[in-house]
Amino acid sequence: MNCIKQEKPILYTYFRSSSAARVRIALNYKEIEYEARPVNILLGEQWSEEYMSLNPCATVPSMIIDGSTICQSIAILEYLEETFPHKPLLPKDPVQRATVRAIVDAICSGIQPLQNLSFLQTLPENERANYACKIIAKGLNVVEKMLKKSAGKFCVGDEVTFADCCLIPQLYNAYRYGVDISKLPTIRAIEVRANELPAFRAAHWTQQQDCPDTLRQQQK
Repeated sequence: MNCIKQEKPILYTYFRSSSAARVRIALNYKEIEYEARPVNILLGEQWSEEYMSLNPCATVPSMIIDGSTICQSIAILEYLEETFPHKPLLPKDPVQRATVRAIVDAICSGIQPLQNLSFLQTLPENERANYACKIIAKGLNVVEKMLKKSAGKFCVGDEVTFADCCLIPQLYNAYRYGVDISKLPTIRAIEVRANELPAFRAAHWTQQQDCPDTLRQQQK
């Protein structure tokens, strides 16, 4: 496919969105320069007429790239993999590729939607944190069992893949809601290795331009 590439992709993001963080990691890992445009979810900016004309789902991330707009984090990851094949995030082996996608699905379909702000807001406020903690803990226990069969240095073998791009941001939410991951040794080991890589460190929510200074200071 021949694409006319613009100077920089534009990523609509929110500092605490685990979905947006997946894409930030991939962009950093592939060394793709991009422009970040924050969308404040708490203020409802995703519901603005301007943003919904870009992304009718009213979610982040959205990306403008090569003259097109792509919504949904995994679709963006797949597009980046196809158009920027250097530093691949999918293995060549078909079984390993399927394994990566299975782990991605376990995180992105089995955990993340059930602890999303849009869902938690349907619950009584005093129940939200406890519910999110239980959902994330249950889901990560499933992922831990999957990783025991597939992991090397990272989720699938010894190279970073989509699975790592999805796992590490999910851990941001785990810590936020007080999930104990000490009994998930495979996940914990992968997290330590991932955090040694600049691509992951730069994608962390505390490093984003729209992260409030008060929250950033609390993490130090």
